[in-house]
Amino acid sequence: MRNSNILKTITLLVVAGLVGGIVSALILSKTQKQAPIINMVSPQQSPVTTTVAFSASGEPVNFSDAAEHAVPAVVHVKVTGETQRRYYRDNDFRSNDLFDFFFGVPEEPKVQEYTPKGAGSGVVISEDGYIVTNNHVIDKASEITVVFDDQTSVAATVVGRDPNTDIALLKVDTDKKLRALAFADSDDLRIGEWVLAIGNPFIFTSTVTAGIVSAKARNLGIIPTEFKIESFIQTDAVVNPGNSGGALINLRGELVGINTAISSHTGVYEGYSFAVPSNIAKKVVKDLIEFGVVQRAILGIRYTDLSIFENDEQIEKFAEQEKLDAGKIKAIKKTKEKGVCVFEVLENSAAQSAGLEKYDFITKIGNKNVTSTSIVVEEVGRLRPGDKIEISLIRDGKMKHFTVVLRNKAGNTDVVSDNKVEILGARFENVDKELADKLRIKGGVQIVELNDGKLMNRVRKGFIITKVNQKSVSTVEELTAIINELKRGEGVFIEGIYPNGRRDYVAFEL
Repeated sequence: MRNSNILKTITLLVVAGLVGGIVSALILSKTQKQAPIINMVSPQQSPVTTTVAFSASGEPVNFSDAAEHAVPAVVHVKVTGETQRRYYRDNDFRSNDLFDFFFGVPEEPKVQEYTPKGAGSGVVISEDGYIVTNNHVIDKASEITVVFDDQTSVAATVVGRDPNTDIALLKVDTDKKLRALAFADSDDLRIGEWVLAIGNPFIFTSTVTAGIVSAKARNLGIIPTEFKIESFIQTDAVVNPGNSGGALINLRGELVGINTAISSHTGVYEGYSFAVPSNIAKKVVKDLIEFGVVQRAILGIRYTDLSIFENDEQIEKFAEQEKLDAGKIKAIKKTKEKGVCVFEVLENSAAQSAGLEKYDFITKIGNKNVTSTSIVVEEVGRLRPGDKIEISLIRDGKMKHFTVVLRNKAGNTDVVSDNKVEILGARFENVDKELADKLRIKGGVQIVELNDGKLMNRVRKGFIITKVNQKSVSTVEELTAIINELKRGEGVFIEGIYPNGRRDYVAFEL
């Protein structure tokens, strides 16, 4: 009898559990259909542990004062891109030049035009309307509108841009005095220090997030230019698409960086964000205002961080590739000193004139100990041609010190004028006579390399420019002269031909 009662009780409990589970599932299903897009923490979940930050004095850290000061100086940058074209043919799977070469190209492919749009953030750095943002935010823009925190909108113009640092400078004309942020010295940032990121992620304008400085001098390899300068501040403040160009500030409300990138497998925040240090951004801005173009200092060496080599085999492979003495590199690595190893000193460079040599091991540059290649990039990147920089290095086991007078790309200390042809983002060579004769053209300038610039995604590598604004082009010098005569914002119409004989043209504003 007792066993029978126990069995009945267990049966009732099981049935009750099943019924309860079915009812709960139905309720949950109904709730999920009505749930908002933003996920909320339900009461059934464990409570979130809240932490409070404290200052060195023991008082709670106040994020509000810095945020309230900085938010009005961070703007929403809305961009309308230049009208672009897609070429297509009905039921045409032929998308490569090899097919076109053998079977020919229809004379008049169909054209579809579209106007891309985008958005990012920017930071007001002067009361009279200068705004710093990322170059990738405004690249190829035909119209730029700045929306302030009070929702007023103003048209903006591009003062200048620097693809090498991904920094651009805008200007707005306004009668009112703008809230502006002061540049702080990014060298003073400490690992673990609190910072705030302010910007316009997704559709959420004037968003503030907090985090700490996780690392400094990060090189991510994301800027696709020959003279790129990457020495990012890494933080764990939440940054998402739309934050680009926004402010990274310290708790005094000063600008310590321009938020630029995230490390992500999904395209959204996954734990780390990266900002261009204020010291680099400040130098770029000053150059753009004063000269219209960045005065880029070049040290004139190629170098590597030896810590990237895990074993002797990797060193030997690198030495063979660069035609170096593997034994000398191994000997330097065995010292376990921190620094970078010079493996080439360029001709007519600042480094050569100062006396630097191959296999020199640089341990200090300026006031900084060299722990990575990014340190060297950042220290040189904040200077101009003609500036001096102190370098300490180890040569044959002995410490030596050098004073280097930095030079520009041309190998001198002259101020560089506004070379607008660089905006095209390409490397050019005069077309060889054999190809010119084959295409029945008198001459032209061929694109041998494409980087970030006006021609990117408009033409392909190999395209030969024959005319610019109806003026014939036969040499790189002629192309440079024609482009440099134009004013910023003026229209450019380029005509040309591909090596397979297909003609094309592109049009954009300089």
